Amino acid sequence: MMTALSYRAAVRPAAPPLGKLLREVRVLADFRRGWRVGPALPVARRGCGQPVLVVPGFLASDGSTVMLRRTLRAAGYRAHGWGLGRNMGVRADMLERLDARLDRIAKGDGAPVMLVGWSLGGLIAREYAKHAPDRIDRVVTLGSPFSGDPRANHAWRLYELINRHPVDRPPLAVTLAEKPPVPTIALWSANDGVIAPDCARGRPGEADRAVEVACGHMGFTTDPDTINAILDALAE
Repeated sequence: MMTALSYRAAVRPAAPPLGKLLREVRVLADFRRGWRVGPALPVARRGCGQPVLVVPGFLASDGSTVMLRRTLRAAGYRAHGWGLGRNMGVRADMLERLDARLDRIAKGDGAPVMLVGWSLGGLIAREYAKHAPDRIDRVVTLGSPFSGDPRANHAWRLYELINRHPVDRPPLAVTLAEKPPVPTIALWSANDGVIAPDCARGRPGEADRAVEVACGHMGFTTDPDTINAILDALAE
């Protein structure tokens, strides 16, 4: 007979329902137009020149975070793209390549960098903060599946097809659910049509704080209310 404990262990978060995924597909054309235009949203100034590095999601490039980065600059931050092209997946040399990128960003004043990572970019940001915590001020993840089943999403099959390694066995030694030793804020949405919300929210101890927003997965870098939540997380 299955006990309550074994039942909870057996029930894993499922990928979002197909209807939510289809909504994400329908907004993709508008989202891509936002990548190209990417105007800054009107926001109050909150930053004092702190550096922020924004890491794009799977198959996305710095073009996908233009609006977010322009808004961060309007709010008083020195926002940077990750500068590594399209994010095709985890690579064995990824932490070293980010080391070099942070060397260039910190060349001026050496201030710790705030990391904002969307989806897979948030997983990379968390792992980099474990690798070099002295260089990082905080990590803010946007719909990033750092908790639970790495296959509770609609992206893992495509990820494995492209990268030729299992989604739970990347070419780096990682413990995704382990919290980085810096302040870590997880933004998640019940409307996410790609990532199971529980996986992006995390369990107790896997992030310092989880913040619910209302956007879909494609809106984490363009939705005004979500960008305001990002600004709140950076200003804490």
